[in-house]
Amino acid sequence: VQLQAYGGGLVQAGGSLRLSCKPFRRTFSNYNVGWFRQAPGKEREFVAAITWSGDRVATADSVEGRFTISRDNAKNTVFLRMTSLRPEDTAVYYCAVDARARSEVLASVSPAYDYWGQGTQVTVSS
Repeated sequence: VQLQAYGGGLVQAGGSLRLSCKPFRRTFSNYNVGWFRQAPGKEREFVAAITWSGDRVATADSVEGRFTISRDNAKNTVFLRMTSLRPEDTAVYYCAVDARARSEVLASVSPAYDYWGQGTQVTVSS
């Protein structure tokens, strides 16, 4: 499954962005989707995840209350709404799909995800 992540850009601290993730010529309505990020010189870290049905989400403590993950299965898209952005949110953001169909296990570790998008750069200036 090829994934397209887009919506990144340059924003001032305190600003907002909305990232989108779509599969290329596939549907992922039966799969859990996660967002991760990687800053220069740092390991990839979990940001948020959502179940295939959208009934449960998980969010990292570092972005809790500022970032919201959601999905619109009719549009075959998963979103990451980011508000109150900080310079430390600067990273390449990746979306990923857990290939276990209709899984009730919402994973927050990258090895649980099988397919990854190319990433979209988010830069927050101070």
